[in-house]
Order: sequence, then C-alpha cells, then structure tokens
Amino acid sequence: MTELLESGADLTARVDAAAELLTLAAATRTPCPPVRSHLGADDIDAAYEVQRRVADARVLAGARRVGAKIGLTAPVVQRQFGVFRPDFGVLFDDMVYAHTEPLPLGRFLQPRAEGEIAFVIGRDLDLPGASVADVLRATEFVLPAIEIVDSRIADWDLAITDTVADNASSGAVVLGTTPYGLDARDLARVGMTLHRDGEPVSFGAGHACLGSPVVAVAWLARELAGRGRPLRAGDVVMSGALGPMVPIVGPGRFRLALDGLGEVEAVVEAAGEAALVEESA
Repeated sequence: MTELLESGADLTARVDAAAELLTLAAATRTPCPPVRSHLGADDIDAAYEVQRRVADARVLAGARRVGAKIGLTAPVVQRQFGVFRPDFGVLFDDMVYAHTEPLPLGRFLQPRAEGEIAFVIGRDLDLPGASVADVLRATEFVLPAIEIVDSRIADWDLAITDTVADNASSGAVVLGTTPYGLDARDLARVGMTLHRDGEPVSFGAGHACLGSPVVAVAWLARELAGRGRPLRAGDVVMSGALGPMVPIVGPGRFRLALDGLGEVEAVVEAAGEAALVEESA
C-alpha cells in the first residue's frame, strides 16, 4: 500500500511539474524543454492529465470551451515529428478567428499553418462506440479552416507525451464563413492547396486525414466519450491536417482552397498592425 501511495504521489508531482512548465511557457512566450523529462515518452494518460489540468485552469480564468482539435492525422505530419498516432486537444473561444480576421503574430511562439476541414456538431456524440454513421448524422455542416498550430516545447522537439500535454500543439483556428452540408460528399476525395502570400506551399487531400476526416472525427468522438468529455451539440471540431504544415516566419496571408468546399484566408499581422486595425475600427 505504501508503494502504491508513493507511486501516486510521484505521478501527481510529475504531472504538476509538466503543467507548470507549459503554463509558464505560454505566459512568458518562451518555449520550454520537452515535458517528457517528467512524463516519459509513452505515458499518454499522464500527458492527457496534464492537458486537462492546464485546460481547467484556463476555464477558471474565464476561457470557454468551444470544441476540440485532432492532431497528427496526416502521415506527412507524423513523419515530420516521428510520432505515429493521432492525439486531441481543446478549442477555446479565444482561439477562434473568422475568415480574414487579423491574427496577431505576437500571440504565438513557433507557429505553423495547415489546411483542414472543420466540423460543426449539431447533436451530442456521447456514444463510446461512435461510428462514421453517427458522425455523419451528428454533423450540421463543415467549413474550410486553417489551423495555426503552435508549440510551447522548444524547437518542436516532440514525443507523443509532449504534444498531448501541450493541448495537441494548439494555437488558433480560422474558420470559413460559408457552411457546406455532407450529403453525397466524399471528404476523402477533397483536394487541398494552401497558399502563402499568393504562392502554393502545401498540397494534400482528405484521404491523408486517417483515410477521411469523417474517420478522424469518429476516432475523436470515441476517445472523448471514453474519457468522460464527449462532443456536444455546437462544438467545432478541427478534423486534422490534409497535408504538410507550413512555418509562419512573419506576417503574411495564408489562403486555403478546398475542392468543392470553398476557401478561407488567415491574415497574420505583426502586433503593431493588429493594434492599428483595432484602433481604426
């Protein structure tokens, strides 16, 4: 019994240490060393406990949960980091931007952009065995979306526990403004081109996202239901990258074009530019 208590106390201390590192990195805009030094490289449950604690602290500070994101769905992204399984994180209200709404570069540490399809959920998905049919029935509509992924871990030096603990390397999301239904639409066949300042820089397709973005959302629904935090009506789900992510090294415009699903543009501005826009408004 003493050994079990010591083991539990040790896990709590390691989770606390990892959560403190990530919280400090976010607050100071200074990346931290990998938290796998506290969690190990494979303890997924410990990493999700870190994520939960940091997310709960954000809620207590006034943030509102608005959905979830899936990470590491595309093989090309998995190969970039040497992590070969998907993960998920929480979306908060202050992470969500609309088409062409300015994003201040200063809010990010090491941002990268990727093209995705966002699902807006119309009914609860609380079945632990949710299928793609359940996802299709529950989806109200989809939107073209750009995710600005970011990492509090220095140099994107990630094992699976690092990115899970760090809210699946989340930063912000930019949503298109025209909804599309899923009737007779095969998302696996949707082609994607991401442009940076008018130049195409990333290509992909829906089949790169766990075979289909619908499959990815079904995976997420099962994972969240199993952990007691199921998807609810109104949630926004970022279903995962359709192609390689692109580094954001300064201000610029990123335009995503999806075959049959329209376009969306993310406008990344220097801090001074964003402030001027707000003042002029």
